[in-house]
Amino acid sequence: MASENPMASLQYEATCPICLGDFKDPVIIDCGHNFCRACIAQCWEGSSTAATCPQCRETVQQRNLRPNRQLANVLKIVKQLNLQVMKDAGGERVCVEHQEPLKLFCEEDQTPICLVCDRSRTHKAHTVVPIEEAAQEYKKFQEYLRQKIVSEFQQLRQFLEEQERLLLAQLEKLDKEIGKIQNENITKFSEQISRLSELISELEGKCQKPASEFLQVRLISTKRRCPMSLRTRLQSVIVLWQVKRDKGTVGKVQTLENSSSHPQLILSEDRKSVRWEETRQDLPNHPERFDTEICVLGCEGFTSGRHCWGVEVGNRGSWAVGVARESVKRKGGISPNPEQGIWAVEDSGLWVCVRAITGQKHIHGPVMVQEKPEKIRVNLSFPERQVTFFSVTDGSPLFTFNDCSFSGEVYPFFKSSNKETTMRICSAPSSYSV
Repeated sequence: MASENPMASLQYEATCPICLGDFKDPVIIDCGHNFCRACIAQCWEGSSTAATCPQCRETVQQRNLRPNRQLANVLKIVKQLNLQVMKDAGGERVCVEHQEPLKLFCEEDQTPICLVCDRSRTHKAHTVVPIEEAAQEYKKFQEYLRQKIVSEFQQLRQFLEEQERLLLAQLEKLDKEIGKIQNENITKFSEQISRLSELISELEGKCQKPASEFLQVRLISTKRRCPMSLRTRLQSVIVLWQVKRDKGTVGKVQTLENSSSHPQLILSEDRKSVRWEETRQDLPNHPERFDTEICVLGCEGFTSGRHCWGVEVGNRGSWAVGVARESVKRKGGISPNPEQGIWAVEDSGLWVCVRAITGQKHIHGPVMVQEKPEKIRVNLSFPERQVTFFSVTDGSPLFTFNDCSFSGEVYPFFKSSNKETTMRICSAPSSYSV
């Protein structure tokens, strides 16, 4: 065999006698024959320590299995020689193990094999077809994939074109809506300008009348350190005139709601004044009672119209005055700002400084006034959705909250945390009363 085809002889010597395939992890037994380690182990499975050689039938010891490293190296050289032969031939591809043409295709292993491989144990139970047939099926599968990819890209292109049309239509609709809103705003502003012009004309007509008939005011305090400017005076008078015109409450003395009062707040018998004490009172913990923030609400709530009232706050901090929704949080800590449903100004004890509590929006910081106010006037306007605060001390406006989100009833709001300060609701909302 060696003289006919040395390469075939070499391949024969590199073949396991049991599996008829290339040696895998070759071992040598006592008689000198070589086998795959897994093949000889399977062949001797269930035998005693002594067994026979599958090739020469000589009795050998099973434990004497020694790795044949020289044969393993020869196997590597044989594979390299087979590859070199295939490369030099440049013709029909041949099997590396058997040097036979690769005319079959194993569908399980997805690899070309020769006729000898087909008869071996490795591929005996596999589905094998002619390599030309497998090539045709592969070409058909490639064509199917190509058509599928083209189809999916066409569908994707159609989807994107449809989305483009929809988005452009929505953009056109949005442009029309923006134009409509602009026109509506122009009309609205024109109407407001017209109403303001009418109001100016009405005020100019009233200015022609005697002062006592127009303002109907009287001077309350003669101890002001600086006179009120004409602009501030008119602003104060116009607000009060609007309240009277709309039949709202002007300077009406509010009373405090005992059921909402924090246990550290002491209310007077007439419930018109309140002061803070360190000792907590033993009061029922109603759902409407503030249990953490030292606050109290007024008795009367409002849902419409214009209203104003005054609050004496003294000359010491700390206090907060304003309005709050009926639904304001009563339990736990709260921050008195619009986000919590509270519109208020406060004095934390700084000299001649009042701060508008505006939450995270930081609409306004400290308001510097000529004289620290001892009395605050609160103006509540539902039509304008505004809450405006004036210092009665010098008549100056402190702050205005615009676009207030009133919902439900709105109540006067008071907060005090200084036992030296007694807050009192007063009947005179400003230096001038209508």
